[in-house]
Amino acid sequence: MRKQKGFSLIELLIVVAIILIIAAIAIPNLLRARISANESSAASSIRTINTGQMSFIAAYPATGFSSTVTALGPPAATGCPATGPVVANACLIDWALSQAITAPTAKSGYYFGMGNPAGGPPNTGYTVGGAAGGFNQSGVRGFCSNEDGVIHYDPTHNAAPTTVALTCTTAPYIQLQ
Repeated sequence: MRKQKGFSLIELLIVVAIILIIAAIAIPNLLRARISANESSAASSIRTINTGQMSFIAAYPATGFSSTVTALGPPAATGCPATGPVVANACLIDWALSQAITAPTAKSGYYFGMGNPAGGPPNTGYTVGGAAGGFNQSGVRGFCSNEDGVIHYDPTHNAAPTTVALTCTTAPYIQLQ
């Protein structure tokens, strides 16, 4: 009788089944953790844009608040030019955030939009919104804020970023705690 070395087919199938069961439990938790991280980043990005807007209105009072997210950032990925910031490129937020204005250019799974009330310049207000680039993949909540600096969220926002002040401050939007 020869002794066989190695594992039987049944033993290998049991090991593969155990691995698949562990993966089925772990993968949804990892996806939820990634969505949670993306949503935290989006709320932080809204805060950064709010801070940039306050600096923008102080630097360019004749213009008021910026009318686009892009205008708050530098003109190129290399940063602010040697000539310094201008109204069209104020260099107040980073390049990645200033370019995250469509789903394909999303920053940490979210993209952003800006709206201003009619009647400017100077722009007397703004509303910035953030939406998931892929609903249920990169996030499920939508975020928005306006010149008061309070961040609101919609628990099931599956649309473009909210850029209207009244929409941002009424249901289904809830104040972020």
